[in-house]
Amino acid sequence: MLSHVTLGTGDLARAVAFYGPLMERLGHRLRRHDPDTGWAIWQQPGIARPLFVVMRPFDGAPAAPGNGQMTALLAQDRTTVDDCHRLALAAGGQDAGAPGLRPQYHPDFYGAYVRDPDGNKLCICCHAAPAKDA
Repeated sequence: MLSHVTLGTGDLARAVAFYGPLMERLGHRLRRHDPDTGWAIWQQPGIARPLFVVMRPFDGAPAAPGNGQMTALLAQDRTTVDDCHRLALAAGGQDAGAPGLRPQYHPDFYGAYVRDPDGNKLCICCHAAPAKDA
């Protein structure tokens, strides 16, 4: 369904420092980082799309988050959600909702919400039931 998701940044170095640990924890690798043109791109190894891109706006105007817009990043398990929330806060993100169940979405929805240093809202979420002990 998606080719790529792009979020604007006013400071590419800061954005790469913020997103780098999150993307690594989620299993994505940095595909391209070009400070001269102002973008960084991550992707899941072995899969061409979708891509996750942070970049300075082409029109030269300041990057600005939209009201009601959010990018949700899929985590493989609840521990990864917790880890990413901690990583985001440690990298300068702002808490927008602590990790936890959100049963209003569905019984197993476990998510955390943060804003990146540019104000873009992110959700890191897992849709799976917790693993049962064998």
